[in-house]
Amino acid sequence: MPIRNAPSTAYTATAIALHWLIAALIVGGFLVGLYMTGLKLSPDKLKLYSWHKWSGITVLALAVIRIVWRWTHPAPAPVAGQPRWQHAAAQAAHRALYVLIVAIPLSGWLYSSASGYPVVYFGIKALQLPDLLAKNKETAAVLKELHELLNWTMAALVTVHAAAALKHQLIDHDGTLARMLPWLHRRPHA
Repeated sequence: MPIRNAPSTAYTATAIALHWLIAALIVGGFLVGLYMTGLKLSPDKLKLYSWHKWSGITVLALAVIRIVWRWTHPAPAPVAGQPRWQHAAAQAAHRALYVLIVAIPLSGWLYSSASGYPVVYFGIKALQLPDLLAKNKETAAVLKELHELLNWTMAALVTVHAAAALKHQLIDHDGTLARMLPWLHRRPHA
């Protein structure tokens, strides 16, 4: 078995692609979720619920891939000179984000099951996911609240995550954001 090298200073292209794809699906799913819950029952509302579920299940699948990738490809070493507390805070935030990108879709799937509405991935009957719980109105109400709470927690954490990345880019100029946006690397002057 080959010996792994020490972590590099940049994320892999696969990690970057998974990061931004999951981020886009989370933002899109969150916005659709906010919008759809305010609509009256209609075919459009049902279509949006389906899209919301599909994005959630896609996030869940990509999260599993991302976690396996991260497990087999260590994160880059911390940026040189970064205070220890910032590195510890970043690690804690990343762990929390990983938990949420799994917990939120699972809570939605559980909520859908308890509500009696199956998740049919991309509307393909052969891709109907199994119900994780029997239909139960009280359980559905609790899971709805949990799903919403987890989503608002994710929104707050993503806001802090993005603000920290911008602070590193615009104030610290330490290259942290460039590890996820490689085109931000400064080229040395000739």
